[in-house]
Amino acid sequence: MKIQYLEIVTNDVDSVCASYGKAIGAQFSAGEESLGNARLAKLDDGGLIGVRAPLRSDEDPVVRPYWLVDDIETAVKEVVEAGGQIAHPPLEIPGFGTFAIYLQGGNNHGLWQL
Repeated sequence: MKIQYLEIVTNDVDSVCASYGKAIGAQFSAGEESLGNARLAKLDDGGLIGVRAPLRSDEDPVVRPYWLVDDIETAVKEVVEAGGQIAHPPLEIPGFGTFAIYLQGGNNHGLWQL
C-alpha cells in the first residue's frame, strides 16, 4: 500500500510548510489551483504532500491520507460495504488523477487512482 497524496488543511499554511521543510526537507510549491491552492511537495516515492487553507468557512482543519488504488470505483464500493460513508464521490483532477473521500471511524480518508 502507498499513500499517493497527504492532504493537510490548516489555518496556517506557511508555518506548516516551514515545519515540514525543516523536519523532512520538503520543498513546497507556491500553490496548485486545481488542488484548492494547496502548496505541494513531492515525496521520494512519487507521492505528494499538499498543504492548503480551508475552502469554506465550515471546513475544519484535517489531515487526510489518500491511498493509491488501481480501481477507484471498486475501492469505493468496498469502503461502503465495510461501513464507510462516501463524503465525496470519485472526481478526476486533470493531470493528477481521480480521488474520492470517505468517512469512517470518526476520521477522513481518501482514495486516489492515477
